[in-house]
Amino acid sequence: MKKLSFHAGRTLVCGILNVTPDSFSDGGSWNDTEAAIAHALEMQEQGADMLDIGGESSRPGSEAVPLEEEKRRVLPVLRGLAGRLRIPISVDTCKPEMAVLAVEAGADLINDITGFRDPAMVKSAADTGAGAIAMHMQGEPRSMQVAPYYKDVVGEVKAFLAGSAEALGKAGVKDIILDPGIGFGKTLAHNLTLIARLGELRALGYPVMLGVSRKRFIGELAGGGPDERLAGTIAACAAGAARGADIVRVHNVAECRRAMLVADAIGRAA
Repeated sequence: MKKLSFHAGRTLVCGILNVTPDSFSDGGSWNDTEAAIAHALEMQEQGADMLDIGGESSRPGSEAVPLEEEKRRVLPVLRGLAGRLRIPISVDTCKPEMAVLAVEAGADLINDITGFRDPAMVKSAADTGAGAIAMHMQGEPRSMQVAPYYKDVVGEVKAFLAGSAEALGKAGVKDIILDPGIGFGKTLAHNLTLIARLGELRALGYPVMLGVSRKRFIGELAGGGPDERLAGTIAACAAGAARGADIVRVHNVAECRRAMLVADAIGRAA
């Protein structure tokens, strides 16, 4: 099982591979198995440090996908990449059965947008020996953007992630990464506050993944549809890296890798 290698002063880049017909940005682009495999290999050559493969859209308003359909989308891609990738793969799922099957097919980490609230998901990570990426989400995808509210967004997200990490650690999971869940049950103000105060989440002592790529808050600030948000994505990634993000999760690996080389060099000089 491949492990992530963290380096002081270098932000890792996670390439997004959505094998779905309906993701908010690239839905339908990679839902052919051979196209998905080719894109995964391309992102590796572009400098991705890891890949995150998902077979169920979590865009606002999305509906759950049956297990059999998620298996049909994801498992052939994982099997097709076996022995062809030098970098770790995480599988983006909240189904315990899918998590186990994905690790058996070659995934190295389990990325759960529900933050491992389900004890069965914790058990899946512990039993398989996989790493875990625990994300915060208020509500569920189909309703999460209906008037999200927090008394203290940073404090509440931090407490939730601390609890997730504690449950995973007690179960024996060794490699734990935390994700504040930008855009998952958050307003524009919530998202900006979380990025600005990312260091408070990093203080929990675990690596932090920041997923801002092409998200709605960028369009709210700078205009443009999902395919026009690369400049805003790079700006948000650079701001996050300066505030403690260890990994940025992005669609445009080549451009964001170059941007992180510059942002990280400035950070080291400081």
